[in-house]
Amino acid sequence: MKKRMLRDLEVSEIGMGCMGFSHGYGQVPEKAYSIRAIEKAHDFGCTLFDTAETYGREMFYPGHNEELVGKALAPFRKEVVLATKFHIGPEEGKGNTSLYDTIRGHLDASMKRLKTDYVDLYYLHRLNEQVALEEVADVMGRLIRQGLIRGWGMSQVSRDTLEKAHRITPVSAVQNLYSMVERDCEQDIFPFSMENRIGVVAFSPIASGFLSGKVTADTKFKGDDVRKFVPQLSKENLAANQPLLDILADYACRKSATNAQISLAWMCHKYPNVVPIPGSKNQERILENLGACKVELTDQEFASLEEALDACTIYGHRGHVESEQKTFSNNWTK
Repeated sequence: MKKRMLRDLEVSEIGMGCMGFSHGYGQVPEKAYSIRAIEKAHDFGCTLFDTAETYGREMFYPGHNEELVGKALAPFRKEVVLATKFHIGPEEGKGNTSLYDTIRGHLDASMKRLKTDYVDLYYLHRLNEQVALEEVADVMGRLIRQGLIRGWGMSQVSRDTLEKAHRITPVSAVQNLYSMVERDCEQDIFPFSMENRIGVVAFSPIASGFLSGKVTADTKFKGDDVRKFVPQLSKENLAANQPLLDILADYACRKSATNAQISLAWMCHKYPNVVPIPGSKNQERILENLGACKVELTDQEFASLEEALDACTIYGHRGHVESEQKTFSNNWTK
């Protein structure tokens, strides 16, 4: 697999979101199956693995996903870029504990679960409005200098927020919602990140499975499956957005690929600093998604695809700053 840069971190052009092994997509697979899935992704050439301290809250407990990922990656820890996230809770911005000690406490707990003594990419998962972002950025710089983390980033933020933090401690990556149906980042995040060597790690790049074409009006989402709340997957929007799926199916047929692979190939062709991290709990789907690296669009094919996409009206738009500051408790799944 080709490589891309998140500032100074070299990663595979497609990474892997690991959340689904712990919660968010209904019944989770057996532990051994999940570990083998991560191993297979690594064997395929994937070197970026994404988790968070909160993943596992519903099905198991916070930190479950970090423990699972840490166990799976232990045999080849030095060969991969391990990314995790922390969130400063509403009560943590108060009291006498320093911000450094607060964040360090989160990091130490994550490293213990991940079975590592450093984290390659450490994200602020959501903002806490009671804590100055500049102070967080300053702490992250201190952790970098101490060798505890190699780079830092933020998730679900606007350009203004990203620029404010980047001025204090250069940001390695921003993890935002980005896909063919969620393209807000093209207006603000990508121009700034391209100018400043910041990687854009795209979560939900297949739009929670919508772009695969495998989700239908008859699909039932059970248990803690977050797709129950994704607007593009409502019965009405599935029908309204069908023209986009038809476009993908046409290109998939032409390129002997799947819809999902075309959507990922489009993204990687468009921006040299984007690294999608599709998430799945199914080994076959994981390898299919990583296989998008073998699908190359010509410039002419890409231009025609762009033109067709631009002509589509998207129903069920979410936006990449939907939960930037105020709704972490309601949007903790990503």
